[in-house]
Parts: sequence; C-alpha cells; structure tokens
Amino acid sequence: MTTSAPDERPRVAMTDEAYGALRASAALWAGASVLITNRRGQVLLQRVGYRPTRLLPGGAVERESPAQAAARELEEELGVKVSVTRGLAVDWVSPAGRATPPVMKFPGEVLHVFDGGVWDEERIASIRCAPGEIEAVEFAEPADLPALMEPGDARRALAALRARINGTGPVLLEDGRPLVPTLLDRVNAFTRHRAAHHWPWYGGPAPAGLPVRQCWGWLFAPDGRVLTLLDPANGAACLPGGTPEPQDHGDPATTLTREVAEEAAARISDPVLLGYLPDEHASSGPCARVRMAARLTDVGPSRPDPATGQTYVRALATPEQVTELFDWGPGAADQLQAVHQARSLLRIPKAAHQPVSELTGPACW
Repeated sequence: MTTSAPDERPRVAMTDEAYGALRASAALWAGASVLITNRRGQVLLQRVGYRPTRLLPGGAVERESPAQAAARELEEELGVKVSVTRGLAVDWVSPAGRATPPVMKFPGEVLHVFDGGVWDEERIASIRCAPGEIEAVEFAEPADLPALMEPGDARRALAALRARINGTGPVLLEDGRPLVPTLLDRVNAFTRHRAAHHWPWYGGPAPAGLPVRQCWGWLFAPDGRVLTLLDPANGAACLPGGTPEPQDHGDPATTLTREVAEEAAARISDPVLLGYLPDEHASSGPCARVRMAARLTDVGPSRPDPATGQTYVRALATPEQVTELFDWGPGAADQLQAVHQARSLLRIPKAAHQPVSELTGPACW
C-alpha cells in the first residue's frame, strides 16, 4: 500500500503487466448485429442450420471496431456491401442472459446493434446467402419476433426498432431490457401485429354510393406532431376517430369531433378533409375510410372511452413516426404527402424529430 500525501487514501501500486493481466481476466465477448427492415417495416431475419431460432445478421467482433464487424458480417453472410455507421443499441448480455453450453464458459458479451436501413426490392433481390452458414432470410412482422427468436434476441431487436423510431441515438440495454425505458418501451410497442391497411389513397371526398364506415383524424399539436392513441398493454396504435353514428347525420367532421372527445378527451378545430381509402373487403361490404386533419385546441385529463372502456395512452409523434406504427403499404406515402399539405394549410410547422412522448394533459392551445 502506498500514499503520496498524508491525507491521500492508500492505493495498490500495480505494474503494467499486472494491470493488463487483471483486465484480461475480466474479458468479455463482443458482438455486432444489424437491424434491417423492408418498406413495410418487417424485420430481416436469418435462418441458420446450427440454431432452431432466427437471428439478426451479425456475429463476433474480431480485431476490428463493432461497426466494421457489422459491415463485414453483412458482406460475408448476405453478400451485400453496406456502410454501417448508425448505432441503435448497446446490450450487456450477462452470463445468465444467454443459454450456452457450460464448456463455452460464456463470460458475458457487449453486443452492438446497428441500423442497416430500409431495403428496397432491388437490394433484397441482391442477397446471396453464405452457403453452409445461412440457410435463408425472411422478413418478419415485429410482433412475431418473440416466437421466432431467443427471448433476449427478440427483446434486443424490438428495443433497437423502437430506438430507430425515436431517433435519439443508441439505447443502453441489459439482457435486452432498456435501462431507461422510453414510452414505446413502456407500452410494449410492436408486441401486437400492426394494423395492416393496404388500400390505395384517393384525395377528396368518397364517391357517392360508397358508404363511409370510418373517420380518423390527423390532429396537430402546435409543434407539428400529431396525436396517436396507444394500447397501454401492447402498444397497438390508432389515430383518433371511429365509426359514424346516427346522431352524426352522415357528416364525417361531426363523427371525428365526437370520437376525439370520447376517446382522447380532446377538442379540435373544424376538420378539413384529406381523402379516403377504399376498403373493398370489409365484412359489411365495400366502404370508404375517410381521413381528415385538424388542430388540437385543448386536452383534458385522460379517461376511459365510453364506447369500449379502454383508456388509451395519448402520444405525440411526428407524422413519419406514426406511419411506422402501422402497416399501410404503398398508399402510406401518398397519405403522408396529403397530411403535410394539410399541415401547411393549417399553418402548423413541420415537427422536429424527437422521441414519441406521452401527452398527459390537461393542456390548452
């Protein structure tokens, strides 16, 4: 024990060799994986011969940086050369957090998840699976990941997907669980299948003779974000609105105003029509699903929807983030363009990218 001053705490003097040996004794594995989605928001998974569960592309970090390892693994496993620079998550995988044979003496691993981006059909078609290692690739709905992957792998992939949508940098995980959960983590976003509405988008009113069976609203807060309702149990999302009732007298704006008050305890400005989606396969026959836009004017305390008894989590998200919470297919881009046109007409600024956050209320604008 040595000290250099009377009031200094004693410390152990170590040689460089001893210090290096101490750190080597606590060495961990290091790994890197890549989250890739298609344009529908489905996650690319690999099927390998040596495990019954699916994996994200990736592998061990060798004598390289984690980002270099991620890019190398993509090229080796899928035959696709991609620059990987954006991190989504860093996960501490504890020795108890992964089932490994005792002979491996797994010491724990620091695993980096990188953003591989959204791949179009051309890039997907260029995939060439490494023979003898990767049997096939598939794109899976996020809600199916827990059934297809090891529990820790699924938690990590979903946490990385939520971090991508929030867009505020990598999240820190322990065995796939965020140290500081975001709103999307707290409501378990993507653990229920997203609403799949693959209908074309048409601007303007629904044609005569096509009944309106639904009216949803893009409701803008002053900062340009829109109100989204989330199921607190599984994160399932919906825009405020609902089914026309007799008292609405066939007016979609009246339907939307009433439903927003009931579902979200909120009031809005006079809605403007955006367009409609034709649903040819509705159980009650072909119908139109109308979309409108309005300003939020005030929000009261959260309360149950009198029609369903459900108390939603009221969230604010950018229009782009909202579209990622659904599976709307090719029509999503056209609808999003109409939303931004309405935003400009309403003199609402474009929202800065920020995490999806809860609107607790009450508030008045």
